[in-house]
Amino acid sequence: MKLDLKLYRGYVNDQELNVYGHLFKSWAPDKYKMDRRGLKHAVAIIHMFRISPLENKEITLRFRDIEVTTKTLKDGYFRFSIPFSEDLKSGWHEYEVSCNIKNFGMIEKGEFLKPHPSKYGIISDIDDTFLISHSNSVFKKLYVMLSKNINKRRTFDDVVEHYKQLSRAGQDLEHASNSFFYVSSSEWNLYEFVNEFAKMHELPKAVIKLKKIKTGISDFLFTGRGSHDHKFEKIKDIISFYPNIPYVLLGDDSQKDADIYERICKIFPQSLKAVYIRQTGRKKKPNITEILRNIESLGVSICYFKHSHKAIEHSRREGII
Repeated sequence: MKLDLKLYRGYVNDQELNVYGHLFKSWAPDKYKMDRRGLKHAVAIIHMFRISPLENKEITLRFRDIEVTTKTLKDGYFRFSIPFSEDLKSGWHEYEVSCNIKNFGMIEKGEFLKPHPSKYGIISDIDDTFLISHSNSVFKKLYVMLSKNINKRRTFDDVVEHYKQLSRAGQDLEHASNSFFYVSSSEWNLYEFVNEFAKMHELPKAVIKLKKIKTGISDFLFTGRGSHDHKFEKIKDIISFYPNIPYVLLGDDSQKDADIYERICKIFPQSLKAVYIRQTGRKKKPNITEILRNIESLGVSICYFKHSHKAIEHSRREGII
């Protein structure tokens, strides 16, 4: 049996370690190649959604003296949330996960983050927040995804500069940075695409949290659609996991980011420094403006912007960068 073991970036605090991934047979989402063009690229994207998860299979985590075994869930997903109180320097740390099925085994290495002392935690959406995706149009979004490989996709002007300045804000040490989290309604199928795009454009290295994996070609047609409640839950989990730093949230007005961020601000009234919402259409949306006014009334700085240089100006004016 051919196995595909996919690990994602995890995270740790002074009490708990969280790492997670998926186990598949056949074609897994990490088979994405940047050198594919035309029809080969389109087929590769579609194959990301034609996967066969492996349920109830043993997975073993190893890190330092820790060795823990669990089993995969129905969709092949596994997660280790384990007590952890060892001294650990800030930064990225390597861990190892292995599995063995019918005498065929494999070992993969992943990373998890122990945050540097942070001025802020930065939580950003992906599609139409830093990656131009055309989420307002289902057909255009699918067309762009199928026709343009990662090296042909673009970020918004100045967004990388804004994110780099947010990453360095308040940090004196050369290799220190504020912690970044990318939380999206894109499915885990697209993890490698997102990760490679971020690296190619030199966006800050981040923990990436996506939506439940899809396992059929019909699911591809609805990628990124449906309920966005998972984004709310994931953002809530991040802030609860690291409650002692203020957060900056970045999103756009093409879907439900403003509504989600308003709920987050209400639940964590002392944890939010600023909310940034990118305007994706020709005009600002009145309902988004109203939501942002309510967020501002909670003492959170808001910025509804079309171009990232305006967001940078706001961050400087507010003393965030």
